[in-house]
Amino acid sequence: METIIRIEGKVKYQITMDPGVWIFDDRRVDLDTYFEQEHIQEINELEEYTKAASKNWEREIREGAIQPPTLKTERKYEKEKLLTGSFGIKFAPFLKNAEPSPDAKTVTFLSDEQELEVDLKKAQEVIFAFSNKGKPLRESGPVHVYYGDGSNKADPLQSVYRIIVK
Repeated sequence: METIIRIEGKVKYQITMDPGVWIFDDRRVDLDTYFEQEHIQEINELEEYTKAASKNWEREIREGAIQPPTLKTERKYEKEKLLTGSFGIKFAPFLKNAEPSPDAKTVTFLSDEQELEVDLKKAQEVIFAFSNKGKPLRESGPVHVYYGDGSNKADPLQSVYRIIVK
């Protein structure tokens, strides 16, 4: 089984993606919790920062300051999470880098047994699952395709090896 995925078709740049390195990508999402959370498209960063700082200030006034965990403890937790977690990554940045042509309307995800065609806007919300419980998806991979809303969480498209923008 090939682990490289190609984006081709009506794009300015044909891109190859290697899911084996996504575990080190800061854009990865935790699939154990991703579909249960409410996702907000537009976040006002200043407003979010102000709310977080206010909440922290209020807590420190009431409870007193607490020292943050040590960097060593944080690294240990992160390593444990990587070894046991299930992760995915959003497709949108890869599609953006491929620069679909203005007349592109759909994206087709090809697997060994079937294909899934979605419109370009919905394709930008797709999540690629690339690991399950700390292990790469070797048998049914290299990636599984989930809709952004999680509606196909029970039955994702598996063994996706090629993406064609039409």
